[in-house]
Amino acid sequence: MIDIIWRAALTAVIAYLLGSLSFAVIITRVNNKGDIRNMGSGNAGFTNVLRSVGVVPAVLTFAFDFLKGVIAVLIGWWIFSTIDAGSTATIFEYTKYGRYIAGLFAIVGHMFPIYFNFKGGKGVVTLAALMAVVDWRVLLMGLATFLIIFVITRIISLSSIIATSMLTVYTFIVTFFFDYLPNLGTPNEVRVRYIVISTLCIAVIGLLVVVKHKENIVRLMHGEEKKLKVKKSS
Repeated sequence: MIDIIWRAALTAVIAYLLGSLSFAVIITRVNNKGDIRNMGSGNAGFTNVLRSVGVVPAVLTFAFDFLKGVIAVLIGWWIFSTIDAGSTATIFEYTKYGRYIAGLFAIVGHMFPIYFNFKGGKGVVTLAALMAVVDWRVLLMGLATFLIIFVITRIISLSSIIATSMLTVYTFIVTFFFDYLPNLGTPNEVRVRYIVISTLCIAVIGLLVVVKHKENIVRLMHGEEKKLKVKKSS
């Protein structure tokens, strides 16, 4: 148990510090555009940079926010990969949990960055990075959901909220029907515990991201949320 606790703590600290690198703030400041948190919606994220600053800074913000998430989750994977778990199946489980811990705290860091007065973004891009490393199948299902809703509504926040909410369902479907059932009776049998914990982890992470959209949800309920309009880079 001590072995698991120190690995989880180390993973959480590293992931939080990486997640706290708010590239929306960094990139807009480097481009002498001021503080993105004083522009538009005040959110330090891809969409506000796109609306308030331009395409190139937004693409760079997306790329670096995604990359920091990937790096954090890979570190969590590596920290838990050396654990003495006794079997291949158990190591598979623990490395998954290490990735979830890293992803969660990278997202928390993105939302509440220690380097920038704890005022950050909503964590959607970092969540996508987590899913890219944890399970690309769930990521593709979430991405498809996002694109369908966005094509219909042209509202990024609504697309993000619905896609994020569906990740819990998609995680259960993938872990149960594609990981658990095909491996029943094999030496590397996937345990029910893995399905439950994986689904709960994504539910908690997804809830955190959705709650961070509370202002968007209020505007959506009142029909006041704006459709995407891109500011041309100057």
